[in-house]
Amino acid sequence: MNSARDAGLVSLAESLSGPAADEPPAAEVSVLIVDDQQGLRESLRSLLNSRGYGAEVAAGGCAALTRLDQAPTPDIVLLDLVMPDMSGLDVISAICERKLETRIVVLSGETSFDYVKQALTRGAVDFLRKPYEPEELCSTLARVRQALELERRARVAEKRLAQSERLHRFMVDHAPDLVYLLDPNGCFSFINDRAAAVLGWPRETLLGRHYSVVVQEQDLELARFVMNERRTGDRASRDVELRLRSRLSAKSAAAQGELVVEVTATGIYSPGRDDQEGAFLGTYGIIRDVTERKRAQEMVRYQAYHDLLTHLPNRALFRDRLELAVTQARRNRGRLAVMFLDLDRFKLVNDSLGHTVGDRLLKQVADRLRNCVRAGDTLSRFGGDEFCLLLPDLRSHDDAAGVAQKVLERLSAPFQVDEHELFVGASIGISVFPDAGESVEALIQSSDIAMYAIKGRGKNGYQFFAPEMNAQFSTLLLLERELRSALVNDELEPYFQPQIDLEAGCIIGVEALARWHHPERGLVEPLEFIPMAEETGLIAQVDRCIQRKACAAVAAWRREGHADLTLSLNISATQMEQADFVDGLLALLAETGLAPEGVRLEITESAIMREMELIVPKLRRLAARGVRIGIDDFGTGYSSLSYLQRFPVDTLKIDRTFVNDIRVDGDDASIVNAIIHMARGLGLDIIAEGVENELQLRYLRQQGCHQIQGFIFSRPVDRETLRRCLTLGVDEMRRVAHEFSLSDSA
Repeated sequence: MNSARDAGLVSLAESLSGPAADEPPAAEVSVLIVDDQQGLRESLRSLLNSRGYGAEVAAGGCAALTRLDQAPTPDIVLLDLVMPDMSGLDVISAICERKLETRIVVLSGETSFDYVKQALTRGAVDFLRKPYEPEELCSTLARVRQALELERRARVAEKRLAQSERLHRFMVDHAPDLVYLLDPNGCFSFINDRAAAVLGWPRETLLGRHYSVVVQEQDLELARFVMNERRTGDRASRDVELRLRSRLSAKSAAAQGELVVEVTATGIYSPGRDDQEGAFLGTYGIIRDVTERKRAQEMVRYQAYHDLLTHLPNRALFRDRLELAVTQARRNRGRLAVMFLDLDRFKLVNDSLGHTVGDRLLKQVADRLRNCVRAGDTLSRFGGDEFCLLLPDLRSHDDAAGVAQKVLERLSAPFQVDEHELFVGASIGISVFPDAGESVEALIQSSDIAMYAIKGRGKNGYQFFAPEMNAQFSTLLLLERELRSALVNDELEPYFQPQIDLEAGCIIGVEALARWHHPERGLVEPLEFIPMAEETGLIAQVDRCIQRKACAAVAAWRREGHADLTLSLNISATQMEQADFVDGLLALLAETGLAPEGVRLEITESAIMREMELIVPKLRRLAARGVRIGIDDFGTGYSSLSYLQRFPVDTLKIDRTFVNDIRVDGDDASIVNAIIHMARGLGLDIIAEGVENELQLRYLRQQGCHQIQGFIFSRPVDRETLRRCLTLGVDEMRRVAHEFSLSDSA
C-alpha cells in the first residue's frame, strides 16, 4: 500500500470522524445547594468551594427549578426535603419530569422511613441526615462525582466506537476491528491485520483454517449461526457477543483477561436471475473487541450495587435481595430475618482519630461480619456505621439470635488500626417475616425500631421487634412532626429565670430557656422536646429561634432603663462547632440591637472539652468583642484548673446538684465551698443555680456567693411577667413570679 493512498485514507478518515474524540480533562463538578436556611446554605457553599466543587445556592424549591431550567445544568443537587415554598420531594419529581442529567443527594433532618423511601424512589441517589459530618458529606459527594466521571468516560468510549464504525466502510486494512470472509465451508478466506492484535494469530496462519479455532468451546454452538452466517439484510446477525480464544503470551493474556467480542455478519451470494439470490459464496463479518467496554459496564453496575469502601452490597442491592427472599418465603410459607446493626462508639473513633482511621476500622468490621454469615445470607452496608443482614430460610428465632450473638462476640475483640487498639460494640435490631411485617419496608423499619430500643437500654446487644415498640416510635415521629410545625408556626418562646444580686437586691440578669406553646397540649417543657430536637438535628433551629427572641427582648429592656441587665444563653457544642458560629452570633446581636457586653454565653465543660482546639479560639474572638463567657454546671465535668485558665471565662455557675447537698450542718457543701474559693482566687463571678430554700440561700450568702438563681425567687416566666418584675423590689418580684407560676401551671 503506497504512501499516497495512505495519506488519502487518513484525510478521508479525518473528514468522516470530525474532531478527535480525545478524552477531555476532568472538569469542575458543580453543586446546587437547595435549602431554605441561609446559614446552612452559605456554610455548605464555603465547605464545597474549599473542596474543589463549584457551589451555587438556591433558597427554596422554586428557586432551584428556575436555576435548573438554565444551562449549564448543575452536576449534583444537594436538596433539603422540608422547605416552605415547595417540598424536596416535589423538586425531585420535577427534575425527573424534565429528564435533567443531574444527581440528587438529599440532605435533610427529615429522616422518617416514608420520606427516605419516597426520596430514593423518585430519583435521589443518596440520603444524608442532619446533623451530618462534613467528611461524610464530602465522601458521599466524592462517590457521586466518581460515578459521573465513569459515565463521562463511558460516553467518550461510545463516541469512539461510533466513529470507528463510520470508518470501517472505507478502511478495511486500517480498521480497528477484525474484518473477515469465510468460504462456504466456514474457513477464513480473508482476514485483516487486526487479527494479530486481537487474537494473537498472524493473518497468514488463520487463512484456510476453520473459524472454530478462534472460538471458545462453550460458545461454539452460538458461533455456528453467527460466524458462518448465511442470511442477509435485516435477518443477518448483528452485534452478537462471543468469547474467543487468544494466542497472546501468558503475561499478555493475564493482563487482557477474557476476550469478549461483538460479531456482525451477513451472507454473500452470487448474482441470481430475476433478483433472486444465487449460490452461497461465504460470509462477510466484523469482529469488534468490546472487552474494555464490558469491564467498564460491569464496574458501573458493580458500583451501583456495592459499597466501594467495604465492597459489601449496598442498600439498593439489599432491598432487591430482600424483595426476592420475601416472595420466596411467602410462596413457601417460610420465615426470614432482617438484622439492622449500628456500631456503638464508632463516632468517638471517627471524631477523635479521623475519618481515615474510621474507614479502616469499618473495613475490618465488614471482614469480621462476613465470617458470621452463611453462603445464602446477604450482608449489606447501609451507610455510615450501619449494616443490614438478611437471613433467609430461617427455622426459628433462635437461629437469628445465634447469629446476633455470634456478631457481638466477634466484634467484642479489639481492632488494631496502626498503633491504635480500638473497641466497638453493636446494637442489633431483628425483625422476622411475617411476624414483624410482610413487606421490605416494614421489615427494615421494624428492625430499625428494634435497634433503637436496644440502644435506649444501654447498647451492645440485640432485640427482636415487638408490636408495642411501634407506639413509642410513632410518638417520637409525631413529636418531631409537631416540632417542625411549631418552628414554622412560631410556637416557641423564651422564658426567663431571673438572676438576683443579694447585695444590690435586684435582678442583674436573666437566663433564657425554651418553652413550646403547643396548640393542644399547652406549655411543653424542654425535657420533652429538646432531646428529640438534638437527635433529629432540629436543635439548631430551636436555638436560633429562642436566641433571636431573647436577644430582642433584653435589648428592649436595656433601652427602657435596665442598661446593666445581662442575658445568659445556653450554647450547645453542636452550635459552637458550626463554621459560622461566631459571625452568626455577632450578626444576631447586631440585628436585635443587643450590645455584646449584654450577653453571657453559658457553656458546659464537656462541650468545650469535646472540641477544645476548635471551640476555644471562637470563644476568644467573642470575648474580644465584649461577649461574656460562663461555665455552666461547673464541677460536674472536668473541673481542671489548668484547662480553666486557658479559657476566656469570667463566670462560674455552681450546679444545682451541689446546691442540693447543702444541709443544716454544712458538712455536705464542701464542693460548693471549693468552687466559691476557687472563683475568688481567679477573679471570676460566681452564680449558684437551683436555689430553692432559705437554708441554701443563707449558706451561700455566708460563703460570699451573692448571685442567686432558683425557685426561691422565681421559676422561669414569660417576657411580659419578667418585664413587670424588673421594676419591682425582690420581695414584690417574688410575689408576682409566684402568681405567674400558679396561673401558668393551672
